[in-house]
Amino acid sequence: MRWLDLGVIVLYLAGITWFGAHFRGGQQSLKDYFLGGRRAPWWAIALSIVSAETSTLTVIGTPALSFNGSFVFLQLVFGYLLARVVISTIFLPAYFRGEMYTAYELMRVRFGPRIRKLTAGTFLVLRALAEGVRVFAISIVIGIVLGTGEMASIIAILCLTLIYTYEGGLTAVIWTDVVQMALYVVGALASLWAILGEIPGGWSHVASVAAPLGKFQVFDFRLFDLKPGAPAEFFARTYSFWGGILGGCFLTTASHGTEQLMVQRLLAASNERDSRKALFASWVVIMAQFTLFLAIGVCLFTLYSDNHWQTPAVTDSIYPKYIWEHLPPGAAGLIVAAILAAAMSNLSAALNSLASTTVMDFLRPAFGSPEAGSGDDSVWLRRARLATVAWAAVLLGVALLARHWGSVLQAGLSIASIIYGSLLGVFLLGLLTRRVGEIAAMCGMVAALAVMLFVRFATHIAFTWYVLIGTSAAFAVGVAVSYVIHEEPKHG
Repeated sequence: MRWLDLGVIVLYLAGITWFGAHFRGGQQSLKDYFLGGRRAPWWAIALSIVSAETSTLTVIGTPALSFNGSFVFLQLVFGYLLARVVISTIFLPAYFRGEMYTAYELMRVRFGPRIRKLTAGTFLVLRALAEGVRVFAISIVIGIVLGTGEMASIIAILCLTLIYTYEGGLTAVIWTDVVQMALYVVGALASLWAILGEIPGGWSHVASVAAPLGKFQVFDFRLFDLKPGAPAEFFARTYSFWGGILGGCFLTTASHGTEQLMVQRLLAASNERDSRKALFASWVVIMAQFTLFLAIGVCLFTLYSDNHWQTPAVTDSIYPKYIWEHLPPGAAGLIVAAILAAAMSNLSAALNSLASTTVMDFLRPAFGSPEAGSGDDSVWLRRARLATVAWAAVLLGVALLARHWGSVLQAGLSIASIIYGSLLGVFLLGLLTRRVGEIAAMCGMVAALAVMLFVRFATHIAFTWYVLIGTSAAFAVGVAVSYVIHEEPKHG
């Protein structure tokens, strides 16, 4: 047992929990609890968006991608930028047209209460499954540190995150995100410096080893997956230029434009202009961050090649394994704490967004208070906190089931991609059409989910195309049904 490292980790966990819990004092209403009172500066929201996008999956999964392959994952990130243009043009004006707390209130205004519940329920299922995988990913790190007791450690981290999320709401989430993001980026830079220090010749040697093998390749314009002795499979390449630009665009438009986890942050800005600034600033940080983690993966590949080390059976463990086994005491604990910081920031964001959707889209309407801002604030604050606790228990349960779902990064993205298409499709029906009514939109959602289940389990199409396919199916079916079933659509 390396007591100095463990001490650093425990000190960090205690410190960030204490820091976040101190934001309870400003929570007087649901607006404070779920939107931070719309007082957070745009740059803090931008960093919180990045933290919400970054989980343990990103920190340990991205270096594994370049260790096994190249930089082609960055093609998705270019799609993320295109998505931000779409969101700022189409989605943000609609969200700031009224006093909205969740993304799905927009669906109620445009279509009606039934599709509000359908889209909100879809988000709850999506986020519970995807976040459960992320919670499980913590066990990979903890398993390396302790060698055992992964589940007990996950429960401890989940409880600590729950404490400050329960107490401080979105304000605590945003400001702990800022601190935790700074920690894991500094940790990544320190580990990159340490890896390069172990490689004779430093970065120049890394380049001489990795470049001839295509490790720095960013763009891949092929649509076919050509394997020796196998037929060409259309759209089977996971990371291609077209899959990255289009797939990344649709994926991020869905996640940042329709999923409460991200929309909640955009709604927390004081106005539409600040929300737009936060959205685009977050892309700059995301691009730099992914490049940094991919560079770490290539450096680890060079280090392993030079020393003829055996690759771990679980490639996702290669980065935390190096940190724990090769960095000096204290430094290793700090960087492992940084990885856990990414996990906690994402987990707190998920808990708050799940609770806000549960309360605002299900419980308040059920109690006869459909409009935000009505009712007894103290009662609803108590219910919001209880919903946060309930979702923590659900995420723990999903994490226990996620042990055999394959690569943690791709498992998380695949789960999200299956469901995102139906959400994005119905939002686009609401924002871009006028004749489509509630029944037609619901038919589009159901059809898209059916199509995506077929695509996932009966084809070899890469997950980067899932959202585009699902969105197209939902939009096309919704428009087609609107010509068969005549409805008087609401115009929100």
